[in-house]
Amino acid sequence: MAFNTITVSQLTYALKRLIEDNFLLEGVWVQGEISNYTAHSSGHLYFTLKDAGACLKCVMFKSQARGLKFKLAEGQQVAVRGRIGIYEKSGQYQLYVEEMTPSGMGDLYQAFLKLKAKLEQEGLFAPERKRKLPPLPQKIGVITSPTGAAVQDIIKILRRRRPNLDILIFPAQVQGAEAPASLIKALNEAARFQHLDLIIIGRGGGSLEELWAFNDEQLARTIADFPKPVISAVGHETDFTIADFVADLRAPTPSAAAELAVPDQQNLANQIRQYQNRIYRSVNLKLETERRMLQKIVRSRVFGYPKELINTRRQEVDLLNERMLRQVKGSLSLNRERFLKVLGQLETLSPLATLQRGYSIVQKNDGAFVKHSAQVEPGDPVKITLASGKINCEVLSKES
Repeated sequence: MAFNTITVSQLTYALKRLIEDNFLLEGVWVQGEISNYTAHSSGHLYFTLKDAGACLKCVMFKSQARGLKFKLAEGQQVAVRGRIGIYEKSGQYQLYVEEMTPSGMGDLYQAFLKLKAKLEQEGLFAPERKRKLPPLPQKIGVITSPTGAAVQDIIKILRRRRPNLDILIFPAQVQGAEAPASLIKALNEAARFQHLDLIIIGRGGGSLEELWAFNDEQLARTIADFPKPVISAVGHETDFTIADFVADLRAPTPSAAAELAVPDQQNLANQIRQYQNRIYRSVNLKLETERRMLQKIVRSRVFGYPKELINTRRQEVDLLNERMLRQVKGSLSLNRERFLKVLGQLETLSPLATLQRGYSIVQKNDGAFVKHSAQVEPGDPVKITLASGKINCEVLSKES
C-alpha cells in the first residue's frame, strides 16, 4: 500500500494555520492562575495559566510587558487577552498575551502563604535553629523519585566531587496526592540510619501544583524534627516551597544541593597543598630567624669569653662590699658619738651626780621622799642616802 506522507513541519504548520486563522481564537480573554512564572533577561515573560482542570502555556513579549501596571507573582489570578498560536519548534500551542489585568490570588498560593506565616510564627524558619552542614560528610541520604532526572544529577555530581562517598537512596513519590505521605515515610526510614551525615530531599522543576507535595505541613514538621541536617532542593532557582524554608539549607536546584553537600575533592587537595606550603614557609622562616639569633649569640663576646663577665661581676661585688663596710663603719661611729653625747647628758641629770656634790636624799620608812619639814615629826625615823652609803636617823626637831 502506498501512503501519502507529510513531514512533521508540514503537519505542525497546517495545525498552526488552522488555529491561528480561527477568528474565534483571536483576542480571546482567558482567566486563570499564574504558575511557573519566569521573567527572561530579554524582557519577555513566560508563565503557565491554569485552573483546576487544565494548563495553558503563555508568553508575553517585551513590547506588551512594558505596559503592565502591576508586578506578576506566582499564584496570582489574572485575566489575559491574546491569540492562540503554535510554537513550531516545540510543537505546542500557547497563548500570546497582549493585555493582562489582575483578578486576585489563586487558592493554592493563598494556602501556601497561610501555612508559611503559621510555621514562621512557630519559629520553624528561625535562623538559630538551622544546623550547619558537616565539613566532610561520609554518608549522604537522598530522598527523591528513583526514576527522575534529579536523582541522576545528584549522584553524578556527588561522585564527581567525592568518589568514595556513601550515597543511600530513599525512594519516594514527589508529585501527587500520595507524595507527602511517601516523603514522610522516606524521612522516617532515613532517621533510623544513625551514621548518615545529612539528607538531600527534593525533585526537579515543575508548576506550583507539581511541587505542592513539598508545601505539606506534616512534611515540614518532619523535616524540622529530623535528627541530621537537611538540604531542600525543590524545583528551579525561582521555585520556593515550605520545605525550603524549614530545611537547614535551601539549594536552588538538586544539582546545586549536591555541590553544597560535599566539598570538591580536588579543591580539598589544593587547599591541603596550600596549607602545607604555608606551614613549610612559616617553619623555614622561623628556623632562619632562630639560626641568625644563634649565630649572633655565638659571635658575641659573652659567649666567647664567659669568665670575663664573671670576673667583672666579682670586681663589682668587691667594690660594693668595701662600700658597704665603709658605710657600716661610718654609721657605727656616728651612732657611738650620739650615744656618748646622750650618756653625758644623762650623767649630768642623774641624782647620783647631785649626791656627789654633797647633797643627800631623805626618805621615810615607807619610802616616801621627804621634801618639806612638815612631812615629819620629832621622833620619826628617817633614812638618808649619801653619795656613798646610807644613814638611819631620828628626827630630833624640825624648823619650818
